[in-house]
Amino acid sequence: MDAIITFIGENIELIYILILSIFVGIEVISKVPSALHTPLMSGANAIHGVVIIGAIIVMGHAEPGNWTALILGFLAVILGTLNVVGGFVVTDRMLEMFKKKK
Repeated sequence: MDAIITFIGENIELIYILILSIFVGIEVISKVPSALHTPLMSGANAIHGVVIIGAIIVMGHAEPGNWTALILGFLAVILGTLNVVGGFVVTDRMLEMFKKKK
């Protein structure tokens, strides 16, 4: 039990970030009507910016010799960035369908 309390005490800032990101995600998703399911899915990819920020924080807090944390953080940044860019590309292509043809 003492180990859990110590862990929470040492990582309280990261726990606050996790809780805040959960609330932001719920608020963003709950405000979209069901008719906009496809735009929501492409926009949800953009929410992976939270993954990028989390990975940067992990890499920043990792010790220089902890290669596992650094490699996983780097992979999370790369994959999260690909997901964000993909979400914007899908959204852009979808919005092109609604433009009037000249």
